[in-house]
Amino acid sequence: MSRLKPTREGYVEGLLEAGRRNSGVVVVEGDVSRSIGSAAFGEEFPDRFFNLGASEQDMMAEAAGLALAGYVPFVSTYAVFMAGRAWEQARTGVCYMNLDVRIGGAHGGISVGPDGATHQALEDIAVMRVLPNMKVLVPADSNQTRAAVLASLDMDGPVYIRFGRNPVPQVYPVDSPVVPGKGNLLAEGGDITLVACGSMVAEALDASKILAGKGIRAGVMDMVSVKPLDEELLLNQASLTGAVLVAEDHQVTGGLFGAVAEVLVSRLPVKAAAVAVMDRFGTSGPPEVVRKMYDLTSSAIVEKAERLLLRER
Repeated sequence: MSRLKPTREGYVEGLLEAGRRNSGVVVVEGDVSRSIGSAAFGEEFPDRFFNLGASEQDMMAEAAGLALAGYVPFVSTYAVFMAGRAWEQARTGVCYMNLDVRIGGAHGGISVGPDGATHQALEDIAVMRVLPNMKVLVPADSNQTRAAVLASLDMDGPVYIRFGRNPVPQVYPVDSPVVPGKGNLLAEGGDITLVACGSMVAEALDASKILAGKGIRAGVMDMVSVKPLDEELLLNQASLTGAVLVAEDHQVTGGLFGAVAEVLVSRLPVKAAAVAVMDRFGTSGPPEVVRKMYDLTSSAIVEKAERLLLRER
């Protein structure tokens, strides 16, 4: 892992490259283009940039209309508003017709810190994952976020891409691809499998190194594609270790842990647990302080992994 960089920068880099590759790419956003960074797209492609103000339902409906007209719309705003206020339009206007709309959910997770509970999207993966036809990508760093945006150009139907505001370690080189339905095995391990997405991938990698120092071999799987899930990779690793610990910056209910648990309970019942937000709202504070308060750290992963292995014995 290398220097810190916000994943939203990768989203903007991906938008700009997508716009250069495809003249049908347009951006619809909700008066937060400076915060997200999508204003850069409007500066380069002013005729393909539409600011609808703080009107998320109208944004999603317009994106559906643009898709029906043959464009490739990226509709972007804070994840908490996208998944909350515009959910019905995403469901009926976009997913029901399986339209090629790409949805950028910014400021995902608790790590936006000072913005507080009202702006910390902790339920968005769950409510987007439940929609038929919707694909859900949760990149780990800015390079993977850029790759997710570009990968979405070749995907059929709606795609939700979740990214964050605060800097995170660079896990991937700039040319690493994102493949829908495929995760990435970043570390081998025979005792426990750590499955993570988003900002928790770097934490899981750090935890794996700490566990190695304790004699515990922890594999690390980046499940960037939360939906469709890479069931083959998950089942292979779970059968190898017999213990799975999921780490995500999201409510424990309905997100990556829910997706993983659904597969395991029906296909390969093994010991499983989660490091996530445990049925709580967020709170205001510096990002790193908030992450520690909610146990979204490598040390929390280590502690829960050790407890899970003890329980297994």
